[in-house]
Amino acid sequence: MDLSIAALLTQDGITNGAIYALLALALVLVFAVTRVIWVPSGEFVAFGTLTLAALQLGKTPGTVGLLVAMAVVAGAMEVIACVRTGETRRIPRSLLVWVGLPLAIAAAVYALAPLSAPLPVQVLATLAAVTALGPLMYRIAYQPLAEASVLVLLIVSVAVHFALLGLGLWFFGAEGSRTPPFSSFSFSVGAVHVNLQSLLVVATSVLLILALYLFFGRALYGKALRATALNRVGARLMGVSPNFAGSLTFTLASLLCAFCGVLIGPITTIYYDSGFLISLKGFVGAIIGGLASYPLAAAGAILVGLIESFSSFWASAFKEVIVFTLIIPVLLWRSLTTTHHEEDE
Repeated sequence: MDLSIAALLTQDGITNGAIYALLALALVLVFAVTRVIWVPSGEFVAFGTLTLAALQLGKTPGTVGLLVAMAVVAGAMEVIACVRTGETRRIPRSLLVWVGLPLAIAAAVYALAPLSAPLPVQVLATLAAVTALGPLMYRIAYQPLAEASVLVLLIVSVAVHFALLGLGLWFFGAEGSRTPPFSSFSFSVGAVHVNLQSLLVVATSVLLILALYLFFGRALYGKALRATALNRVGARLMGVSPNFAGSLTFTLASLLCAFCGVLIGPITTIYYDSGFLISLKGFVGAIIGGLASYPLAAAGAILVGLIESFSSFWASAFKEVIVFTLIIPVLLWRSLTTTHHEEDE
């Protein structure tokens, strides 16, 4: 291996690591606020790529139908909940939020599909459609079990993962899709060939991470999520609704996963089941951060990307094994150094 090959592998590793970092942040955010290990995050990544690919082909993506169905179910659950608690005055507002807004997004994407809109418009439509699925999923699958144990929530996540996997096969078929790059421009720095597409991926990831930092540090809603992550009972006593915190958390996490799908589409071919393996690599980064530290999770994800890149050069047949083996010493170290205590219910 010479310097030029090492620089190329480093570039690929940082590019992939930046995408894994966004996934790791989404996983840490969801677990910290809701105690949900978000197994279906990979399906949101795949839906992001495949939805954008369908729009570029002038087809209506299957996520539109899923968005409509989930909006109807979530609206029905809200109406039943309002009737049971005697808060019938909340029904119009609840229907507007859980049914009206998702249906408006679905109608906009449906109308946009055959128009061959510019790429930025298609990207915005993809982000809106996939992001809207997040809070609906929380309302349908997780909010009724919000007080359940972590094990029960994990079982629900696995069930949702398999459901979305089957729906992905139904919506998009078994064929893979790849979106065109945002830019094909490249330049050389000495003996190193730099692709502008890779720089865009890294820059977008950095900007999203900075936006999240400002959101959690400056915005009132961000501080509410931080309070919920630190102490759910205390946040509830201070007036932070756990249902609102969960919905907002899944909205942000879905947005991050949708961005991952948009960013990874030009780099590799994505199939309906590709997201699970990608999310596992983000999960390794999140585990390095202890499912609690955002900076450590991002750094761990970058490390995963670099190890994967260099492993593909030295032992391409075992690169996945090498990446996932990394989690064993991390778990062993945390098991030996962490003080265990009963879960605070």
